[in-house]
Amino acid sequence: MSDTIAQKPVIYNTLTRKKEVFEPLNPPHVGLYVCGPTVYGDPHLGHARPAITFDLLFRYLKFIGYKVRYVRNITDVGHLENDADEGEDKIEKKARLEQLEPMEVAQYYTLRYHKAMEALNVLPPSIEPRASGHIIEQIEMAKTILDNGFAYESDGSVYFDVEKYNKLYHYGKLSGRNIEELLENTRQLEGQEEKRKSYDFALWKKAAPEHIMKWPSPWSKGFPGWHLECSAMSIKYLGKEFDIHGGGMDLMFPHHECEIAQNTAAEGTPAVKYWMHNNMITINGQKMGKSLGNFITLEEFFTGKHPLLEQPYTPMTIRFFILQSHYRSTVDFSNEALQASEKGLKRLLEAYDMIDKIPVSNASTIDVKALRQKCFEALNDDLNSPILISHLFEAAHLINATKSEVEKITTEDKTELKNLFNDFLFTILGIKNEVESNVAGHEAFVKAVDLLLTIRQEAKQRKDWALADRIRNELTALGFEIKDTKDGFEWRLK
Repeated sequence: MSDTIAQKPVIYNTLTRKKEVFEPLNPPHVGLYVCGPTVYGDPHLGHARPAITFDLLFRYLKFIGYKVRYVRNITDVGHLENDADEGEDKIEKKARLEQLEPMEVAQYYTLRYHKAMEALNVLPPSIEPRASGHIIEQIEMAKTILDNGFAYESDGSVYFDVEKYNKLYHYGKLSGRNIEELLENTRQLEGQEEKRKSYDFALWKKAAPEHIMKWPSPWSKGFPGWHLECSAMSIKYLGKEFDIHGGGMDLMFPHHECEIAQNTAAEGTPAVKYWMHNNMITINGQKMGKSLGNFITLEEFFTGKHPLLEQPYTPMTIRFFILQSHYRSTVDFSNEALQASEKGLKRLLEAYDMIDKIPVSNASTIDVKALRQKCFEALNDDLNSPILISHLFEAAHLINATKSEVEKITTEDKTELKNLFNDFLFTILGIKNEVESNVAGHEAFVKAVDLLLTIRQEAKQRKDWALADRIRNELTALGFEIKDTKDGFEWRLK
């Protein structure tokens, strides 16, 4: 496309705390790593936020001509209940409760996650590695960190030596924490006596006899530390240095901070050039999450079966709701906000459907190219999806004005207007027309409805009101909205 690569996106780099022009290390190739879910429960709205945020980034970078390798992992081992390396493995705990093998739990919820992502029209990543499939790489990385003097073995476990690392590098540069604060704020937990310092973190944990998921290593039968998984998998698939690492803001510390430390200790480089973090979904001002028990699963949104929901919400309403806020701002859940998103999306889709019906003139009174440039400018300004959406509403207003002949448009600009929606609403924002998508043989379906309404028109001309009313009433009962116009009729399926 003529618009490609000439676009210069600016993104907010959490590491430098400022917006920076995106300059990939090896253009036109881009390496993107995003922390995926820990698969021990159904995906909820909090999981949808990073998935949709980085799907938008993936789509936009591809649209402007970059060749993106997008890696999003599945955590199926090593994520303990407490970030201080204590407690049960989250998946193993679920397996005990349900009397299943841990990998049965991981597989079941991975498939549920994929199904929800497909409903939200989130593109699959280029590579989706599982932590349990990369135990060898994690052991090798832990060995390297030990050999380089930044870790120590203690009773079969291996811990990262934060204090020693901090003497040469800066532990806390991503999150803004410092070791003194960590010492003051970190509780001494049971079992931590094998660590030299409370803020040291596990690269490898020796497994208790009853622990199910464990692998042989030079130190013990055990399992990898949660932070090590993402370091090992991102470097394996994207190299010792890559462009973007993304994830939720709640992962900034300790997870992403520890990744930087591990990468630097093992490879001499922090690996990542740009760190991007989406903000949280909140309910009544409190973060939505499984650990807090205040989450609503995506399936509950789609079915409406949750006490906090007044109605079901389609996957595209959820997607549009998330995109209407900038990814770095919090999004507070409410039925009112979701219903407003539902109406807004309906307006945009109706405007798009109307484009083919608007009359054309010899000259245009609207500047579609300027509107297109404003859409690019919004995305180039740190993926500003709400501003982009405001420009699409401006386009919808112009379509309505052109239909009522307040504005004029040429055939060429009408095509440009359609391309604007196809490119920005459907391709980049990832919205799809759910009615069309769910109707098998859509073209034949549309022709059949058009035929029925044409027969109704002919019946009205013959003054056969009984037949005309019957067709209208039957279609209305099936969920169609029918509007008579001076040129004939318009219809849509609710």
